[in-house]
Amino acid sequence: MMDNIINGLSIVATPIGNLEDITYRAVKVLEECDIIICENPKHSLKLLNKLGIKKKLIALHDYNEHKIINQNKFLLKNKNCVLISDAGSPLISDPGYNLVQYCIANNIRVTSVPGPSSIVSSLQLSGLPMSEFAFFGFVPKSKKKIEDLVKNISQEKRVCVFFVSNHKLIVFLDCLENIIGDRSISICKELTKVNEFVFRGNPGSVKNKILEDKENIKGEFVAVIDRQASKNQDFDNIDLYSKELRKMATKFSLTDIVEIVHKFTKINKNKIYKWLLKLKK
Repeated sequence: MMDNIINGLSIVATPIGNLEDITYRAVKVLEECDIIICENPKHSLKLLNKLGIKKKLIALHDYNEHKIINQNKFLLKNKNCVLISDAGSPLISDPGYNLVQYCIANNIRVTSVPGPSSIVSSLQLSGLPMSEFAFFGFVPKSKKKIEDLVKNISQEKRVCVFFVSNHKLIVFLDCLENIIGDRSISICKELTKVNEFVFRGNPGSVKNKILEDKENIKGEFVAVIDRQASKNQDFDNIDLYSKELRKMATKFSLTDIVEIVHKFTKINKNKIYKWLLKLKK
């Protein structure tokens, strides 16, 4: 049974594409609140009209956040206020940080109404490890800054997640291909929408798949980049692994062994192949 809505700020997640992903609790909170703080009222009205909800909307952006807080201090303390973003979970690459900080500093109740998140969905669909990951927000606009970013994450031991605009997608993939090579990635397109699709592989193969059809470059994208292989997976001393590799050689072809070892270690295939040749000598 859900609690009665009380005064304060509720941070409510909304659908990232499919309007049917709204939760029962989110609908209840939106129905019973006094005011909705959102990024783009015109965009939010699409969802609210679908739900048959009519509320006063206040537009919140990075440039006017302090002004909105100052104008609505009474409402924040004495009414049921809701914060939503254009899509997904608020505050992630969206305005609202200063609003939440103000509420916390002034003992105004803040609660979260969880729901859809493109970050979580993209990780689930990537096929990459999810135990540790880092979110870096939107890929920068200039090629130089994108290159610097990719260089910085090239040694990252966690899976990396980025939002990528369609205008920067190919440039981003070029940088990934040139700097991190054949590390596994996934590019998630239009999550939860009719045209949802996930491109998986190394940066070069993913780029080639996307370029096969100009329609592939349209939409919204989330990129997931695999972590760098751990140093203890680098097989510097091949003798430590010779026994296991020789066993594999009795059951699998050289090509199969390369694929298996690469899948679990992310070590360059050419490097694995050379190690296997040494074992045969």
